[in-house]
Amino acid sequence: MQTEQENIQPIVWRNATLELLDQRILPATTKYIKLTTVQSIADAIRDMVVRGAPAIGITAAYGVVTAARQRYVESTSNWKQTIQDDLKILLASRPTAINLFWAINQMQNLINEINGDPTERLLAAAHKIHHDDIRANKTMGKLGAAFIESGSGVLTHCNAGALATGGYGTALGVIRSAWQQEKLSKVFADETRPWLQGARLTAWELLEDNIPVTLVAEGAVSALMSAGSVQWFVVGSDRIAANGDVANKIGTFAGAVQAKYHGIKVMVVAPTSTIDMAVPDGASIPIEHRSGDELLQLSGQMMAAEGSEAWNPVFDVTPASLIDVIVTEKGIIEAPNAAKIAALMQA
Repeated sequence: MQTEQENIQPIVWRNATLELLDQRILPATTKYIKLTTVQSIADAIRDMVVRGAPAIGITAAYGVVTAARQRYVESTSNWKQTIQDDLKILLASRPTAINLFWAINQMQNLINEINGDPTERLLAAAHKIHHDDIRANKTMGKLGAAFIESGSGVLTHCNAGALATGGYGTALGVIRSAWQQEKLSKVFADETRPWLQGARLTAWELLEDNIPVTLVAEGAVSALMSAGSVQWFVVGSDRIAANGDVANKIGTFAGAVQAKYHGIKVMVVAPTSTIDMAVPDGASIPIEHRSGDELLQLSGQMMAAEGSEAWNPVFDVTPASLIDVIVTEKGIIEAPNAAKIAALMQA
């Protein structure tokens, strides 16, 4: 399938098969993995072949297509019942990214309506989720860039670009748009330990689009901000609570605290599918923890002292009080709170 995205295609439906760009081995190697079973798709989500809330949601939608096709072949009469086991496998792959649950819910609603072979209708729905995400990203890019003044420096955390979405990106969509408008003096990306998404993915992605990027260690962020080099801290989100609290890659909270201290504005860029009105605040968002080996080892080689323990949450929660603006495809929320979030979602 050809999409509207730019140079980078993290998710491809080709020859009736889902293919994912393996983000674990970027930037050294560009390789697509073909996935033909629900379990392999769930494993790819869990093992970080694909990551980023919108991209996880899109991948899960194609996973439902894969499951439905197989289940219908096995039994034309009760595939709607047997596919529920597949949906549970997909739902269990990553707990924090709300887009996963949103996308599967969209597909489940369609499953309930279908009579006969479900493949084409579900595939059309997955394509629509994919296309809509790209269009939303480009809309958010323009809306967010409008806040950035000419000559600004921006810092981003983790990877909220084409690799984390259907294409173009959320936070990097704003950066792309602002760069095209010649507003940016400098783009900074921090390393984003322990998976180094900033160093491996964001830097690679920006350079692929000929946008110069400067990498900084996370411990250097306050020094960078105090030097006056940054005017905006621009990030994505994996889940936004009803009151505007934002769960994003671990280290986002620290970056927002440092930004507030230095008088730097914080922008969160995320589609409305990331807003979870069922979760009242950030304390209610489930936070995924991963193996401590991700901290203790590098490429399978022990870095830490033998016997060290590790605490490895993947996400943290940034309170709404630290956020200047949330950018969505439906509009902007400045100084977010529960009333403003509710008004946007009801619009």
